[in-house]
Amino acid sequence: MSETLRKYFKGDSIVWAVLIVLSLLSLLAVYSSTFTLAYQYRSGNIGYYLIKHIIFILFGFVIVYLTHLVPYRYYSRISQLLVIVSVPLLIITMFFGTNINEATRWLTLPGTSITFQTSDLAKLALIMYLARLLSLKQDRIRSYREAFLPVAIPVILICALILPSNLSTALLLFMVSVVLMYIGRIRFTYISALVAGLAIILVLFGTIAIKSDWEGRWETWSNRIISHVEQNGEGNYQAEQSKIAIATGGLLGKGPGNSMQRNFLPQPYSDFIFSIIIEEYGLIGALFVILLYMILLFRAGVIVRKSTRTFPAFLAFGLALMLVMQAMLNMSVAVGILPVTGQPLPMLSMGGTSILFTSAAIGIMLSVSNGMNQKKKIVLETTS
Repeated sequence: MSETLRKYFKGDSIVWAVLIVLSLLSLLAVYSSTFTLAYQYRSGNIGYYLIKHIIFILFGFVIVYLTHLVPYRYYSRISQLLVIVSVPLLIITMFFGTNINEATRWLTLPGTSITFQTSDLAKLALIMYLARLLSLKQDRIRSYREAFLPVAIPVILICALILPSNLSTALLLFMVSVVLMYIGRIRFTYISALVAGLAIILVLFGTIAIKSDWEGRWETWSNRIISHVEQNGEGNYQAEQSKIAIATGGLLGKGPGNSMQRNFLPQPYSDFIFSIIIEEYGLIGALFVILLYMILLFRAGVIVRKSTRTFPAFLAFGLALMLVMQAMLNMSVAVGILPVTGQPLPMLSMGGTSILFTSAAIGIMLSVSNGMNQKKKIVLETTS
């Protein structure tokens, strides 16, 4: 990156490059995968969804730029505010949220038709808050009362509020939190007890749901799992169409815009966009996408190694881990390893709040990277 660009675009240049490449791939994939959607709802106006997606990408870049200019130390305080805001928003969503695709995960802004997914805010808030707590409690991190409980309570609360409408997001956020707690040196016995407790609660929850014939989201979850295991049902139809897209993609793919399975695959622009990428760009394209996410995680590790304090290290790694684990989950569903979950592919799938909060996470990572670079520069200047 040239000096002129470094003046305005601070932080890890490789993270900036990954962001730009993912965004460009997203434009190509979304344009191709929304053809059927355009003919169904927009009278064949194939540019409508692309323009809408471009607007969100541009807004995302504005968020990245603004968040990366904020010194990372301010995010410690900001995390407290975001957690305080997230909890009531999740409660409001649970009872009064907008139902889309048989799931109540969205809030509609009053007086508008704009919706946003409150769990996206909660994910960002919790990871930031955990980084704050773990860094503040390092001197007593082995204590159950002074470290484990203050860290575990917000994790349990936020994941529990997300779980009724979005099981996969709740489990994903819980797993990332557990990894952060382990890296933060919380006692392994406490973490194990927390994981075991979650498993018991899920079993009891599922048993009660089955015995009471509760149809809600449990019916959707159980149907997806059963379809995945028994290879039948709606979930299996999605998986089969995805496998066809992958199989016909071959090594080099059919080329941009030449997907056929976009006409049959549900949510080809979101949940199954990875299948469309493989169909059009082949195994080479799939490996390239995976490589981009791995580079993002690796660069987070580089940022951690440069960190002289625990908060920025936990913050950068936690956010990167969240994005990469979500990407791996989405791709695992696309290739048939896991049941359908409804997780978008970060910075690639079409979507509003997902892109915006992913952009915020990447911007915060760049803020940490910039802070480390500034400290290194000061050290070099004082020693020279």
